[in-house]
Amino acid sequence: MIFKKGFLFYKFFNIRLLFYLLFNRYDILVADDLDTLLPNFIAARLKRIPLVYDSHEYFTGVAEIQNRTFVKWVWKTIEKMIFPRLKYIMTVSDSIAVKYENEYGIRPVTVRNCSNSSTAINGYSREEMHVKSEHLLLVLQGTGINEDRGGEELIEAIRITENVSLLVIGSGDVLPVLREKVKSSGISDRVIFIPKLPWVELMRYTRSADAGLSLDKDTNLNNHFSLPNKLFDYISAGIPVISGNLPEPGKIIHEYGCGLIIRQINAGEIASVFKNLLGNRELLNELKRNTRKASEYLNWKNESERVRDFYKQII
Repeated sequence: MIFKKGFLFYKFFNIRLLFYLLFNRYDILVADDLDTLLPNFIAARLKRIPLVYDSHEYFTGVAEIQNRTFVKWVWKTIEKMIFPRLKYIMTVSDSIAVKYENEYGIRPVTVRNCSNSSTAINGYSREEMHVKSEHLLLVLQGTGINEDRGGEELIEAIRITENVSLLVIGSGDVLPVLREKVKSSGISDRVIFIPKLPWVELMRYTRSADAGLSLDKDTNLNNHFSLPNKLFDYISAGIPVISGNLPEPGKIIHEYGCGLIIRQINAGEIASVFKNLLGNRELLNELKRNTRKASEYLNWKNESERVRDFYKQII
């Protein structure tokens, strides 16, 4: 790639991808997200082979392009031009599927990013992680620990709440800010930063926690419609979910009783939930039981049947 970022990167990438697709042989093409859709659509039409659009998010609603009028217009124009001509579409949440149906009259198939079962994975002990046994241990994980994901408010909530420890596992552009905030707040003994890990190793930490955090703010359409992957990791691990007040996580938490919802993402509200769990171990144990029950249904073994059924109509 000659260009590494920005508009020219995407333009050059799409041109290269188109020529690659044209001069190689395939039985089916799958475009992951809008930034690969145009070359896949052209190649599929020219080769007369099926095309699947696998929309991993509501692309034109992501935070990164909301204040970039021209960039957003380009992507929306591509979407409007191609989406109505697609036959096979899947996406990751019912909210996104309904949004597309309202816009284009086509309802994509929903395939949630459920996790594999992790019951055979042994978690780490508190001693191995250097966490006090009496502490409420929380985990925030993901490869997109970015702005508007509640990280700054979470660190402040840890600072003002005693007997709570936190694992932050993964990557993201806000991590340097969080590290500095932890250091300046004097809570480095209670917040542990761990880099990205293979899934099995990640789940050894996740299964050791008391609850998992998903604190995305409702600041853009993509966040509003999102159903974060980490939510399913937490459920697989049998730990309850503490989530912001978004439709998709809220629907799962209400249906299975597998977590708690924070109405507003601020330090006080987050700390209040922590104190509630610290003072009510019976509630925490009930949420854990409900989450383990939910994991019997919300797992990739079950969800993958939707993928098989989806592709059976194509092949």
